[in-house]
Amino acid sequence: MTALVTAAVAEVAGNPADHLWMHFARMGGFADKAVPVVERGEGAYVFDHAGRRVLDALSGLFVVQAGYGREQIVRAAAEQMSKLAYFPIWSYATPPAIELADRLAGLAPGDLSKVFFCTGGSEAVETAWKIAKQYFKLIGKPSKTKVISRNLAYHGTTQGALSITGLPNFKHVFEPLVPGTSRVPNTDFYRAPDHLAADEKAFGLWAANRVEEAILAEGPESVAAVFVEPVQNAGGSFVPPPGYFDRLREICDDHDVLLVSDEVICAYGRLGTMFGADKYGYQPDLITTAKGLTSGYVPLGATIVSERVFEPFGQGTVSFAHGYTFGGHPAACAAALANLAVFETDDLLGNVLRHEEPLRQTLEKLTDLPIVGDVRGAGYFWSLELVKDQATKEPFDHDDCERVLRGFIAPAMWEAGVYCRPDDRGNAVLQFAPPLICGQREFDEIESASRTVLGDAWSQL
Repeated sequence: MTALVTAAVAEVAGNPADHLWMHFARMGGFADKAVPVVERGEGAYVFDHAGRRVLDALSGLFVVQAGYGREQIVRAAAEQMSKLAYFPIWSYATPPAIELADRLAGLAPGDLSKVFFCTGGSEAVETAWKIAKQYFKLIGKPSKTKVISRNLAYHGTTQGALSITGLPNFKHVFEPLVPGTSRVPNTDFYRAPDHLAADEKAFGLWAANRVEEAILAEGPESVAAVFVEPVQNAGGSFVPPPGYFDRLREICDDHDVLLVSDEVICAYGRLGTMFGADKYGYQPDLITTAKGLTSGYVPLGATIVSERVFEPFGQGTVSFAHGYTFGGHPAACAAALANLAVFETDDLLGNVLRHEEPLRQTLEKLTDLPIVGDVRGAGYFWSLELVKDQATKEPFDHDDCERVLRGFIAPAMWEAGVYCRPDDRGNAVLQFAPPLICGQREFDEIESASRTVLGDAWSQL
């Protein structure tokens, strides 16, 4: 960070890390270096306190679908707060919560028509697991409580969601966690087993069949749900191979296991469709969502549930003893409705579908750099996997991630005017997920900054 920015930050707040505990941050590292302070946003760009303009090529955190400065979303939230700032939906309802639930029920695939509101993705996942457990108790199968998820998959930070998460290094310091979870292979075709490396469909069927293998190993009478993302985030935008979800749906049906589509990132246009399940043509039993539902203007999440799963909850005196103080907050629901209106007026889904291929092609130009091993993703959700040798696919080791990915690439991309996500939760990747309003001009900015920074990074390996 430049001396100008450092001075500006000091002028504004001393050291921002004095009292602000930043999330997923190595706080000790801010004792002698400045914290980037983002002051405002406009369109697809953010501005720090020194006035530096930075392309937000990650949509904040896969959130700001409609871009910054959408006055109609701001007005909708403000108008609702002036009318009714807050009231809980614990056996009561508010007009915006009713309207948004109706809207989501109409948009969700198949018979997913019951909407349980929360405030974020981890809560949505937590809700889904609790629904699955109680559902099977209500229909007379109380031993079905376990969850199967995929290696490296990130599903949230609350105790239940973290238990489902497939990232061991994120979990050890918080153990013991909620029991009853197990992991299966993900859909990383770039690093598929040698005997499957030439056949993506065979690899997809192999990966799906590992889910059935896990169900049988645990005992079908004990497994409640399988949690999967349409495109897996952690590890770097793993897309599903052809036939993967067809087979997974078949397996879940065969063993009476609920299929939960974790779409906290993939819903609301990130893949060019309203839901990721629409993109890949499968029918989940539950969908977990958050992030892009309001484009980040107000926190809101939702678990969307099929009529079949909800049915026993709607009988007699049954209650789902679960809820959140701010779930379905009136202002958040009003903001979400305004956000979904922007999707229609600005054809955000169409914009993503029209530009998905140009974005892929622009990023694939970077494969002429020896540090770029793979480009993968869908819609506006892409990752570059970084390697030490393209021919052998040799990954970064721990030292490379610390010194080059974290120590150089992360700050250098910001300095180059592009905010993205250098990630080493699996192998080293650089992730891009721009706002859904972006086009070729922004793609070229991403490619240009990445070319310069990754070229310099290669010389440090």
